[in-house]
Amino acid sequence: MKAYVIYCRDRPETENLRKKATPAHLKHVEDHLDQHLVAGPMKDADGNTVGSLLIVKAVDADDARGFIERDPYFSAGFWESIQIFEFIPAAGDWIGGKIW
Repeated sequence: MKAYVIYCRDRPETENLRKKATPAHLKHVEDHLDQHLVAGPMKDADGNTVGSLLIVKAVDADDARGFIERDPYFSAGFWESIQIFEFIPAAGDWIGGKIW
């Protein structure tokens, strides 16, 4: 397994759609906690949710794409864009220092 960053940007003016889909989304997250390294909403300076950022465990980018496409937020259709990148945790408090 590798780590993949999934960056999902909301379409403008979809806050109400997000709120309706949140209970099913949170159940999906709870059902797949073992695949999430970290996940959460992104907020703008005014506190409005503008997207989601996840770091997940996946075999490859296609597996990560399939994972995000099974999320109820995806089927609700409010994400304007989804970008997926392989991620190598190299330094920081969360990984206990550095890898070199």
